Amino acid sequence: MGMTDIELEQHDKLNSIIETLNQDDFGNIVLIGDIMLDCYIHGYANNLNSRAPVPVLRETHREEDVGAAAHVARGLQSMGYNGKIFGVVGDDKAGAKIIQYLEDKNVETSGIAIIEDRITTVKTRMLASRESLIQGEQLLLRWDVEEDEPISESALEAIYEQAITNLNDVDCVIFSDYGQGVVCDSGVERITKHAKKNDIPIIADPKLTGLHRTHEVDWIIFQSRGFELMKRRIGENDDSVAAESLIQSYGWKHLVVLAGGDGVTIYSQLEDTVHVPCTLPELRQVIGLIDAAVVAIAVSISNEFSVSDTALLTNAACECILSAEATDSFSLSKEMLIHRVGEIAWNLQVSKR
Repeated sequence: MGMTDIELEQHDKLNSIIETLNQDDFGNIVLIGDIMLDCYIHGYANNLNSRAPVPVLRETHREEDVGAAAHVARGLQSMGYNGKIFGVVGDDKAGAKIIQYLEDKNVETSGIAIIEDRITTVKTRMLASRESLIQGEQLLLRWDVEEDEPISESALEAIYEQAITNLNDVDCVIFSDYGQGVVCDSGVERITKHAKKNDIPIIADPKLTGLHRTHEVDWIIFQSRGFELMKRRIGENDDSVAAESLIQSYGWKHLVVLAGGDGVTIYSQLEDTVHVPCTLPELRQVIGLIDAAVVAIAVSISNEFSVSDTALLTNAACECILSAEATDSFSLSKEMLIHRVGEIAWNLQVSKR
């Protein structure tokens, strides 16, 4: 049995996406957001503590990686793009590590302000399995170290002033908001005004508490849990009706919902809704899912992909994350994304033979 016309069209689109990704003509992207260090401590949890009902973690190894906006910047660089990142770190060991890790991957760090006496955000995840099991590692605890004091107005002013001077000849702007204070009302207003004046698309990965800063954003990204919370907030059960209401209320052009095993759905202001199902038989982890989607959408904007092609590429990027063997130090790369798009196209063809 051969492919249907719709399946054949999708197969051809996937191969066309691969062709585009294999080209070397890449552009510039401005990324503004919170920067942090992710630490992963792995080990075995074979026993409970004798004095409390908690597992005892016997560490086997640990790894560190850049997180949040820095993770997006590294993903863009690995895709061949020049991601100009603007944010802050503290004048401490964790901040120095972030700068070094980014520079090791050829990410430009001149837009990162190093603030004296500030604590760099560090998120440590402790993961373990029983020693007798081959797989099945689970998260035991997440331990956060972060600054309580807000970023000074002068530092924010300098960051956004520098970002605005870098908005010439860019394909898009990304706001990566993890609630640490870099994505602020006044700064977003200035960038948005400049971007709209110069027809520069904006991608936003917002905190739900920061949605007031996303008016007229071109691409907004939610994980399914966040979308469900928004549906409850506006008192609507139907996905399509809720998405339409949110798009009208905030003036978004596209609302992207990442639903893990249920795939990716893009609701649009002026175009039909597009849904791409997840093709994975098993989901292994989700850390970095939104970051990968942001990278894929930025690549799609740069290459002027259609909404349907953007959905295909974003779903493939999410599948790279969802199928990753480990939760540590994983960043989307061009080679991996091309491979995953090719696998989806191949599986589509083989399943219809």
